[in-house]
Amino acid sequence: MRIKDTMFYGTVRDYLTVYLPLQKECSPNTVKSYREGLNLFFSFIAESKDIRIYQIGFDDINPENLKDFVSWLQEERHCGKTTINQRIAIIRAFLKYTGARFPDMNSYYVKMQQIPFKKAEKDLTVDFFSEKALEAILKQPDPHKKSEHRNLFYLILLYDTGARNQEILDLRPTDFVTIGKSSHVVIHGKGNKTRCVPIMNKTMEHFESYIKRFSIDPRDSDTTVFFTTSHECRHPMSDDNVARFLKGYVASARKECDEIPDKVTPHMFRHSRAVHLYRKGVPLVLISEWLGHSNLETTLIYAYADTEMKRKAIEAATDQNHPLRKKSADARELSDTDFKKAYGLL
Repeated sequence: MRIKDTMFYGTVRDYLTVYLPLQKECSPNTVKSYREGLNLFFSFIAESKDIRIYQIGFDDINPENLKDFVSWLQEERHCGKTTINQRIAIIRAFLKYTGARFPDMNSYYVKMQQIPFKKAEKDLTVDFFSEKALEAILKQPDPHKKSEHRNLFYLILLYDTGARNQEILDLRPTDFVTIGKSSHVVIHGKGNKTRCVPIMNKTMEHFESYIKRFSIDPRDSDTTVFFTTSHECRHPMSDDNVARFLKGYVASARKECDEIPDKVTPHMFRHSRAVHLYRKGVPLVLISEWLGHSNLETTLIYAYADTEMKRKAIEAATDQNHPLRKKSADARELSDTDFKKAYGLL
């Protein structure tokens, strides 16, 4: 095997193993996302040009190949605009790093600006479930069984904190803190940002019961709170483990509750908690800080979701013969004066 461009792959290696994790201090999940994005682009080039991946060099990272890549993502993989923009951003970021490290290579980054980001329409839809559905799901694990005791506590914590799935998986026992009568969890979020999220006293009781049963040292800052056991060795629980047991509980809960959505994901616990808090009058600013949103606009989707649900409920409850349901052609045409009076203009 003879690498066509050793400088290219040396730069890729340094970018993924040194710059992102050590210098920029990106989280493992962010590094993984960048690695997968570059891998996908390189594999596409190799397949489309019928060459081996080690035969790719800087000359192949050009606007023509990126344009073809974007078309492939859209037409073959049916990716949305947000996903496509993420792929473009990853490739641009790598070339920007290359240009900063090797100024004579900056032209590659400049040329890539020819391929614009897709204009993505803001998605204001939020998938969430009702409190009745939550109750039905939480009834499914059998706490008498050790592994299901763990699963139950996981789901309770996922909802109570409104944290992302990976944020819960990354928790250490020392992240649970009680000061006086109040308890909170230190969440390590995106971009290595931490936030303190208050939890209910009952949730803290679940934690204390859990660590006692699983012989977990509350002073341990090295091992994760949630784990699986194989051959008497503990391994951090993965998102695949969570998806597997959640799927089983949702299927069982659906037999008892007709409000269970067609598909329930761990992230829906976060959305549902936010919507439920908003409905109970918690200000959006607090919800935004609590969720770890860097921009309040991100949190506005929960207000929209609640308003849209109310609109549909009102519409469904309004009789077909109600005046508001009648077509405008059936209504008496107002004069300009009457119209202005109706809307407070006179």
